[in-house]
Amino acid sequence: MPTALLAILALVYPVLVYIGLLHFPPKWVGIAITVLLVLRVLLLQRKLSADMRNTMYPAILLAIACAMASVFLNHAGALKLIPVVINLACLIGFASTLRHPPSMIERFARLKEPQLSDTAVAYTRQVTIVWCAFFLLNGSVSLYTALFTSMATWTLYNGLIAYLLLGLLFAGEYLVRLRVKARASR
Repeated sequence: MPTALLAILALVYPVLVYIGLLHFPPKWVGIAITVLLVLRVLLLQRKLSADMRNTMYPAILLAIACAMASVFLNHAGALKLIPVVINLACLIGFASTLRHPPSMIERFARLKEPQLSDTAVAYTRQVTIVWCAFFLLNGSVSLYTALFTSMATWTLYNGLIAYLLLGLLFAGEYLVRLRVKARASR
């Protein structure tokens, strides 16, 4: 239950920051976010494989650094950068697997299907490239909203629109994967 609750809180993070900043100084919101992130790290430690931890920990540690910066500076700007650093860490993690295979999506695919065809390996590499592009674009928009827009706009993008885009990418990739599998089985 605590893991599920922390996952939900992570998903609604921008809304929590927005509401928190309406009622509390940034340092107190930063402390609350830091505590949530540290709890997340501690709970994930036992549940994730070493590969997954190596992928997720840099993002979470950078997010903790941003939250702590808001505590020490008593400024909300650092809290608004957390989606940026998470996208950056994901971009670096995914892109690094393109240079040092297997690609990230191939690693995920092999969890379900250990034996992948050459076609599937090539496909997972292409999907990893698409995810890299997504993290680059999403991170760029997140940075823009953090630096140049109102808190309401930042919350709308990072708390709703980014998740809708993520869902569209997942759904679109799933539909393409079905077509690729059907074509490969012929």
